Amino acid sequence: MKSEESSRAAPLVVVLAQPRGFCAGVERAIDIVERALDRYGPPVYVRHEIVHNRHVVDELRAKGARFVDELDEIPEGAVTIFSAHGVARAVVDEAGGRRLHVIDATCPLVTKVHNEGQRYDRLGREVVLIGHAGHPEVVGTMGQIPGGVLLVETVADVDRLVVRDPGQLAFVTQTTLSVDDTRDIIAALRRRFPAIVGPDTRDICYATQNRQQAVRRLAGEVDLVLVVGSPNSSNSNRLREIAGEFGRPARLLDDASHLDPRWLDGVARVGVTAGASAPEHLVQDLVAALGRLRTVEVRRLDGVTENVRFRLPAELAEATAGVA
Repeated sequence: MKSEESSRAAPLVVVLAQPRGFCAGVERAIDIVERALDRYGPPVYVRHEIVHNRHVVDELRAKGARFVDELDEIPEGAVTIFSAHGVARAVVDEAGGRRLHVIDATCPLVTKVHNEGQRYDRLGREVVLIGHAGHPEVVGTMGQIPGGVLLVETVADVDRLVVRDPGQLAFVTQTTLSVDDTRDIIAALRRRFPAIVGPDTRDICYATQNRQQAVRRLAGEVDLVLVVGSPNSSNSNRLREIAGEFGRPARLLDDASHLDPRWLDGVARVGVTAGASAPEHLVQDLVAALGRLRTVEVRRLDGVTENVRFRLPAELAEATAGVA
């Protein structure tokens, strides 16, 4: 009993990953909803979750945003925002037919993937998309490329591909996958289809790559990794998986209320990171919760400093400039 009490009383080193949390695309999407509410007043309608984080959605809902699954739930002519994940062309056309006032919060990096896929399609190439079936970004991207898309999730999927012309292929990738996530699949595609073309690895989402590299460093220095993020966040789940691949216990928490004190038994150093759609205040809440269980010493890993910013849609940027 004494040894358990002394273990619980022992100081806990909390190591924060850098970078972590919000990326530029998420910040832009949230900013779009807030500025639209300011300019047009509530309600503002958002198709699907603006980003995959329950807390962000709840906070925006409290300000007057209404989240819907389909456009037919939105009154004709209402202000409508497309989420950061992007939408299929059919959704854009439907919104136009219902005279909805659309503001597109699609992440510019997702839009870039749409543009690349459309360019390959215009050149007569059949497009292969590396991504997770059913993910909103993947659904949107597949619906943006007129000639259709072949989806692959694994190396085994590459072996099963049936293509029109092996000499006329191209690939694009889901933005929430990193260089490391896609490396083996791209290699398999190039082995089977030597003429296939695709974007440079520099086109991979910077935020995904940076956060995954940071969690690898983090896992090498701690006994336990805690990832702040919602269960439906693809990139948050991947951070947890990566820590596990390094042999470290790793837990995904929606917020500090899900912290189980038993996870800290025998732990001297705990690493904390957050998915790209998780706000920083949830990280700080978790650190505070750890501090209520143990005396904590907070340290920050050195890492990439991100200074990427994406422009707002013109109507919201102009409105802001007018207020200033």
